[in-house]
Amino acid sequence: MLAGLLVLLFLAGMVFSTTRTALPIFREAGLSFFTSTDWQPTAGHYGALAFIYGTVVTSAIALVVGVPLSLGVALFLTEISPRRIRGPLTYLVDLLAMVPSVVYGLWGILFLLPHFLQPVAVFLNRYLGFIPFFRGPVSGLSYFGAGIVLAVMIIPIVSSLSREVFSAVPVEDRHAAYALGATRWEMIRGAVLSRGRAGVVGAVMLGMGRAFGETIAVALLIGSRPEVSVSFLQPGYSMAAVIANTFQEANGSGIAALVAIGVVLFVITIIVNMVARALVWRFVR
Repeated sequence: MLAGLLVLLFLAGMVFSTTRTALPIFREAGLSFFTSTDWQPTAGHYGALAFIYGTVVTSAIALVVGVPLSLGVALFLTEISPRRIRGPLTYLVDLLAMVPSVVYGLWGILFLLPHFLQPVAVFLNRYLGFIPFFRGPVSGLSYFGAGIVLAVMIIPIVSSLSREVFSAVPVEDRHAAYALGATRWEMIRGAVLSRGRAGVVGAVMLGMGRAFGETIAVALLIGSRPEVSVSFLQPGYSMAAVIANTFQEANGSGIAALVAIGVVLFVITIIVNMVARALVWRFVR
């Protein structure tokens, strides 16, 4: 009980201290802090919309790319893979979660960007450039690059939780589906995915929380441009990245503004994790 209360006390202390530091900025900027893209600390202008937008866009790209891959990995490991390779593959997927984020960032900028991300971005712009999301000019550092690396980073989390959810489906349900003449895919769709829907949603939301808070890898790949662009192929910025890149050089109200961004990110992450925990608890119940 004491340990649990201490955790709550630390959490409350974090919220109180950061909010107290950021309160002058919230009072001074008002709603413009969330609706303006004008970020000029030297002039006293603090609009965080570009950073909030960049965080949401890169996280959305990560979910669109990473969630199907994660579910495919989880279904393969629980339903299809031979028993002799299931253990090693599970260990290798879980090992991705242990790789430091700076390694992901360096891998992305030194290898993935020139050999994969840039050619794919050029292809998307050439053939789908009439869609606003893929308009040029193509920039190497972009929302797209940061989102792809984030997708790789959330795969261990989403696939691991989804694998546990799928494993919890009673084997009798699988046998009943086969007894009714279902194929393997029909059994997976009707018995496994339908029963594990709530747990998968919880896993996805936990992965989204991971994507929201990622710092170094995103800072290396997003381009560090405080602008709002509809095109995913353009540079941008994220909340965690701007804090990491500019905190050492900030002073006075600039520090308070960065802490305010941290408070917003903290609140979003807490909400996402609370909803995810509630959904997972509901499934387990």
